[in-house]
Amino acid sequence: MPVESGSGATARQVKQKRKAHPISIRRTNSSEQERVTSQREMLEGQDSKLPPTIRQTLLELFGQIEREFENLYIENIELRREIETLNDRLTAEGQTVDGGDLSKGQLKAKASHSTSQLSQKLKTTYKASTSKRSNTFPGKAVGARNFNMGSWELWGGDSWIVSSFKTTTSRAVCQLVKEYIGHRDGIWDVSVARLQPVVLGTASADHTAMLWSIETGKCLLKYVGHAGSVNSIKFHPSEQVALTASGDQTAHIWRYIVQLPTPQPVIDTNMSGEEEVDFSDKDETDGDAEGSNESPTIRVPSTTLKSHQGVVIAADWLVGGKQVVTASWDRTANLYDVETSELVHSLTGHDQELTHCCTHPTQRLVVTSSRDTTFRLWDFRDPAIHSVNVFQGHTETVTSAVFTVGDNVVSGSDDRTVKVWDLKNMRSPIATIRTDSAVNRISVSVSQRIIALPHDNRQVRLFDMSGVRLARLPRSNRQGHRRMVCCTAWSEDNPICNLFSCGFDRQAIGWNINIPALLQEK
Repeated sequence: MPVESGSGATARQVKQKRKAHPISIRRTNSSEQERVTSQREMLEGQDSKLPPTIRQTLLELFGQIEREFENLYIENIELRREIETLNDRLTAEGQTVDGGDLSKGQLKAKASHSTSQLSQKLKTTYKASTSKRSNTFPGKAVGARNFNMGSWELWGGDSWIVSSFKTTTSRAVCQLVKEYIGHRDGIWDVSVARLQPVVLGTASADHTAMLWSIETGKCLLKYVGHAGSVNSIKFHPSEQVALTASGDQTAHIWRYIVQLPTPQPVIDTNMSGEEEVDFSDKDETDGDAEGSNESPTIRVPSTTLKSHQGVVIAADWLVGGKQVVTASWDRTANLYDVETSELVHSLTGHDQELTHCCTHPTQRLVVTSSRDTTFRLWDFRDPAIHSVNVFQGHTETVTSAVFTVGDNVVSGSDDRTVKVWDLKNMRSPIATIRTDSAVNRISVSVSQRIIALPHDNRQVRLFDMSGVRLARLPRSNRQGHRRMVCCTAWSEDNPICNLFSCGFDRQAIGWNINIPALLQEK
């Protein structure tokens, strides 16, 4: 009879001990049972010095972790399906609901409110993003937002109240000239440099800011210094310096040097056909277009401003460019000294998150907007006194408030209204514009004071300061924005494109607005 070696006898004893302490796992289905059995056999085949009780505990814990991940994965799939379904439904409503349909009745307020809440959560998720980009909620899921009418009532008071519905302006007056494609996610903000070389700047949820040639549409430079969504971009008034705000709770100041390429002939992109044709998902802009990866990259800012405890949603230069103001979701706005990077003032008073900030072009005035339905005017003209005035007139989030040349402020809101205010009389607006969709970051032209309204329903509309509608920019199945329009910016001195818009379809668009013809049509 053969004699067992000492090592063989020891192995058999260890195996018998393992069998004497079987691993007990709660079994929910056959697949889980097979998986646990496989794991147990694998562990039994390994030579481990851990006591059987500890091994059993570890296996149970790993099994629980795996089940949790499976549940989260299944929930995530269901949520994505629900979001896609809701997006398709809202897109369909956005096609059919227009000014002419208002007389047919009001949409249910409860459904509208729930829709607004969901879309706001999606938008919030993107702007607060500080992790690596995820495709869990693609940009198109955020595109349809607030396609609700709410209450269609004319408010009393001394202000003008104007409806936004009018026949579409001819393409000879408003033409799409250039598309700027290269971002991999939605674009929150667009801005135009104030000095030569004049470039276009965009801020995106893909954690980057880009500078573009207005004439050629080529990306000239990419800034990748932020660790979160880049929520705004503004250019220095007299230097080649940019200011960006981000979901990583900081604002960055960085210098750029660009060389403009040789301009190419402008191709007329106007197409015939109906204006209100929707875009299918297959027409979604490809973020890899235009070879943006070949452009120079800046990775480190020259100055980092970090005093906020939440997302920095916007930033702007004070007149002179020696100070900047930032607006944050921590409910404060901060005033910084650019040279020292020191915090000069922390502006408190808003009851909810800030959404935007803007500075006066010639005076030391700042206006901040908030989700608390108000916007505030901060006066820094007297160094010893910092006065503040509160403007109340909106019923939902004030998405932006901007100065005009003169003594006016124009505010836009998720309540689908735009209001024009006189700084000398803040009790009530001097004009109120009612629209059919939430209004995002507006802009006002300097010379003619034309207001450009970017909407959640993919439209861009133009109004004068008295509230008279001048135009709706053309949008068809081959041109215009495919998703929510986030921001507009004027550049009246540019002979090719004097108005820019950006949206969550990952593109910015340059428009040529024939302002004399537009005013003549009025």
